[in-house]
Amino acid sequence: MAPGNLTRVTEFILMGITDLPELQVPLFFVFLVIYGLTVVGNLGTITLTIVDSRLQTPMYFFLRHLAITNLGNSTTIAPKMLLNFLAKKKTISYYCCAAQLGGFLVFMVAEVFILAAMAYDRYVAICNPLLYMVVVSRQICLLLVSLIYLYSLSVALTVSSGVFSMSYCSSNVINHFYCDNVPLLALSCSDTYIPETTVFTFSGIDLLFSVIIVLISYFNIVLTVLRIQSSEGRQKAFSTCASHFMAVTVFYGTLLFMYMQPRTNHSLDTDKMASVFYTLVIPMLNPLIYSLRNKEVKDALKRFLNNPCKS
Repeated sequence: MAPGNLTRVTEFILMGITDLPELQVPLFFVFLVIYGLTVVGNLGTITLTIVDSRLQTPMYFFLRHLAITNLGNSTTIAPKMLLNFLAKKKTISYYCCAAQLGGFLVFMVAEVFILAAMAYDRYVAICNPLLYMVVVSRQICLLLVSLIYLYSLSVALTVSSGVFSMSYCSSNVINHFYCDNVPLLALSCSDTYIPETTVFTFSGIDLLFSVIIVLISYFNIVLTVLRIQSSEGRQKAFSTCASHFMAVTVFYGTLLFMYMQPRTNHSLDTDKMASVFYTLVIPMLNPLIYSLRNKEVKDALKRFLNNPCKS
């Protein structure tokens, strides 16, 4: 096609999880339940960690912001996804697609580093308990979270502007259920070397840096716990970190699998299944993993339900 005949794309078509008509309505109800549980669970976590005076520690401060990123990530993707299950024409405008990609990146990058901050919080609590409220003071927590959001916003603006600076002039069918950078770049008729390099550089640096923080924190936690003489003390210390360690292993493993594979081996269908897990399923599970298994949160929930006005 000659350059003069190229038509600029003004909207994209999202293929979704599957194009089988008989699965659209059943999947709509499945993901409606998942999104509903995500909203209830994460809003509940945010509310309890704000209103309950006994949940005003750094651990619950970071948990609140993890819930905010989980809720934001799901809300960026799920409503449009649910509408497309029932729509005949599964389109999204050019600018809405750019906004969805930017929002997704903001919350995803923030979640990566909040999980790392939570690992460091557990390290200080177990390895240096006497210095805990000094090292992880309220001012430091606020500064850390502010820097995380500022950095995630800058990454989102850099990557999304790079992706949407490309020309999209032939196919506008995205083999995904939301606007992600990899399937978008696969559609571009421009040279995608610079935006691809930007995407994979940021992905690699962010994952590597945050994983190093998590691994160093847990390495020191394990060494400290093994020095505890009583088996009851060791079990209590390990139980404090078990849920977080399991969650970060699944979360980082999924991201590493998706973003660190070479372009030549990249399967967009496999990416869709991984994306469902970390954009919709993990945000639904996190309130259960971090909150409902926690006695302090259960007690706070009981107090709130018994006397919400007092809370």
